Amino acid sequence: MSLAFTPVDEIEKIQAELRAGFNSGKTKPVAYRKYQLLQLAYLLKDNEKLFVDALHSDLGRPALESYFLETGASITEVLDAYKNVETWAKPEKPARSVNFMFMRPVTHKEPKGVILIISPFNYPLFLCISPLAGAIAAGNAVVIKPSDSCPAVSSLLTELLPKYLDASLIRVVNGAVPETTKLLELPWGHILYTGSGRVGKIVAGAAAKTLTPVSLELGGKSPVFVDPASDIPLAAKRILWGKFANAGQTCVAPDYVLVPRAFQDTFVDALKTAYDGFYPESDGEFTKIINAQSFARVNGLLQATKGTVVCGGTSDETRRHIAPTIVKDVKIDDSLMSEEIFGPILPIVPVDDLDAGIAHVNANDHPLALYVFSQDDAFKTKVFGSTQSGSAVANETILIPGVTGLPFGGTGPSGSGYHTGKYGFMMFTHLRATIDSPGWIDKVLAFRFPPYTDKNLRTLRSRLDVKLPARPSGPPSAASSASSARKWFLVAFAVAILGALTKLKTRIPALRA
Repeated sequence: MSLAFTPVDEIEKIQAELRAGFNSGKTKPVAYRKYQLLQLAYLLKDNEKLFVDALHSDLGRPALESYFLETGASITEVLDAYKNVETWAKPEKPARSVNFMFMRPVTHKEPKGVILIISPFNYPLFLCISPLAGAIAAGNAVVIKPSDSCPAVSSLLTELLPKYLDASLIRVVNGAVPETTKLLELPWGHILYTGSGRVGKIVAGAAAKTLTPVSLELGGKSPVFVDPASDIPLAAKRILWGKFANAGQTCVAPDYVLVPRAFQDTFVDALKTAYDGFYPESDGEFTKIINAQSFARVNGLLQATKGTVVCGGTSDETRRHIAPTIVKDVKIDDSLMSEEIFGPILPIVPVDDLDAGIAHVNANDHPLALYVFSQDDAFKTKVFGSTQSGSAVANETILIPGVTGLPFGGTGPSGSGYHTGKYGFMMFTHLRATIDSPGWIDKVLAFRFPPYTDKNLRTLRSRLDVKLPARPSGPPSAASSASSARKWFLVAFAVAILGALTKLKTRIPALRA
């Protein structure tokens, strides 16, 4: 299916029209934002089958994966914003301060203006709709730049959005490098880019020229630590699903598995059992690699590996198909460890012990997600406490971006900024601090005006100097920190119990009556 690109010379005009729509003030009332969000939810619900068909056309993806990971997740995101935007958008007052309380300090949550969302091919609906919901909830106008690698989804979005949403506030710009380059030459209220680190550097560099704030969701090699004492069949099943869903083209897909050397064969046997259950006759209906360039890259990594293929390993260039593949005995310097795989190949990397696995992860870029399979809290705490990653997940894979109420974002090379839910709203919101100082305050702060006399200085010191706590005698010991934590826990527990008893006492007469 071909995709009609937006003429480059129209892009600046589109932005100007959106700025005029934003400046009209129609996005300021929360009621209008809720109207737009509900319209967006109905756009998805009314056309869910069309989107699933479009996703199959672009990616060859099974319908179940599209319903679960894209259309259903997108509707959930929009409804979360619809139900909560009134609370999110309320002004907030800071903690009371004697010095400034009479100036009526307030933080107002205001839209940033015209937003640019550049969405990727791998989840072309969810990674467009989720940030769009946040931008609408925050009161912005939006340009969406969908992936030209998904012409069916991009065409459908281009057709449907103006039928459901205000075209003076929401527009789609289709295209490839020239169109994206033109978009990046313009100043924006905020840019959200989801994609590769290579292009992320280009986006960040272009944004710097116009002083446009930017958020990046990039990815990386997300590792999996497997505790030999964990539920191995469960771990094998969830890791394989997370790796092979969408043919591994997921920014938070498990990239490789770290296991103790002596445990590798036991774990591989569990993976093979799960694999046979997933694909009893063949690999069945399976998402294709997005384009010929990506196929060549992923297949090249597979052909160059020095590891041992235990499942899968076949490929078909004409169908852009790579079978779900498990490779064991993968060394740290193997081709499969040279870059993010972003394909259906799961390397099993044997290491001497847990510390060696942690050392490897810490020697490389911080991943977007880090996974641990264990029922041992000490094991999980050691891995999570000794590493850095965008998200830290125990006993599950790839669902973290869709968990309501949690921020989703990377750290360092895996990205910056947070979105989904309230965090998407906050990403596209300017926190505007305000005060309203009454005239009589000058009776209290008269010392601030020249001439700067010694008397004024003494008055200032007497009113604004703060008293510090006692000087510490040294750093706290681990034992004292734990003791302090226990004391606070006991106090909080006692308060909760007293509160519960008080409520119960007040209810007993009513119950007897």
